Amino acid sequence: MIYLDNQATTPTDPRVLRSMIGFLETDAVGNPHSEHFAGRRVAASVEHARGQVADLIGVRAEEIVFTSGATEANNIAIQGIANAAGRRGNHVITCSTEHKCVLECVHYLRDKGFKVDVLPVGQDGLLDLGLLRDRITDSTALVSIMAANNEIGVLQPISQIADICRSRDVVFHTDAAQAAGKIPFDAAAMGIDLVSLSGHKLYAPIGIGALFVSEDGPVKPEPLFKGGGQERGLRSGTVAAHLAVAMGAAAEIAKKELARDAASAASLRQLFLEIVATRIPYSVVNAADAPRLPGNLSLTFPGIDADHLVGALQPHLAVSTNAACSSGMIEPSHVLLALGLTDGQAKSTIRVGFGRFNTPEDVESAAVLLCATVEKIGGKGVENVVAA
Repeated sequence: MIYLDNQATTPTDPRVLRSMIGFLETDAVGNPHSEHFAGRRVAASVEHARGQVADLIGVRAEEIVFTSGATEANNIAIQGIANAAGRRGNHVITCSTEHKCVLECVHYLRDKGFKVDVLPVGQDGLLDLGLLRDRITDSTALVSIMAANNEIGVLQPISQIADICRSRDVVFHTDAAQAAGKIPFDAAAMGIDLVSLSGHKLYAPIGIGALFVSEDGPVKPEPLFKGGGQERGLRSGTVAAHLAVAMGAAAEIAKKELARDAASAASLRQLFLEIVATRIPYSVVNAADAPRLPGNLSLTFPGIDADHLVGALQPHLAVSTNAACSSGMIEPSHVLLALGLTDGQAKSTIRVGFGRFNTPEDVESAAVLLCATVEKIGGKGVENVVAA
């Protein structure tokens, strides 16, 4: 199989695997919260990993809280601010193209009596900064806008959004699961209060993430559940040391190799797109003119059932329709609908994600296979779609 679904998850980098495997050996036993030598040894490795993650986004190690992933980090950030005694109001602002876990979280707050604004985006997937300014009020407790979209790869102007929030003394959270390690991202320099991260988008295993909580933020989130007070009191429970070490190693590699990875992903994306555009000239790149992740491609093939297409490509090529967080959902992507696509166009769209371990040969083979499959299934040209 050629794997081109790197927005859903990335393969574990062999270097990351080597960094963590020793922590699963019998002689490496030790709870990082125990006070004996075995525990202190493991704890030191966790703290080293915390520093590596912090360094990736330009913050202090003590501001990093390990979680099970970005979904948990997003919930701690959003519900935690909503539950904070020091929050200044009951108004939350987010965006229509956010990850499902963010949208579900703010809908939960709405059911609890919060006022929630879900701001629209343009056809380019970008938020209107003027509208954001207008919607912030003296009762706005939190703005949560993702840095890079997990389906269409669009990059929001996070630094400008942070400036707007800081000027109004509003807590700003961003889900940077797709952005960190893929594009330059300095949370401290941008003045962001809360940042969610995911290990398995960074070539670490599934099951580890982190939340950056700025010590300079106006309000600190409350924990979602009670326990032993681990992770600065925000995320009780024994830290999975091997996974924390893996995420730390992945973060260090991502920082060192960011420029090379980005250039490679962009080159592979361009190669793939050139083949598809030649063979399937009626294909459409969504949000084509917006700033985007170098390795993301959202493609609509009018008249093609994307689920059928993905199935027909098995077991040779892994691409996806909706985001993996929506697996099992039969409705079209909320992200694509937010761009103005019709239900039919959204159901004719696939996501292709290029990553560190893809090669030009693989990508060329994948593009040729995809085009041949589209031609076999029988899509419609633009003129036929309009006529239909």
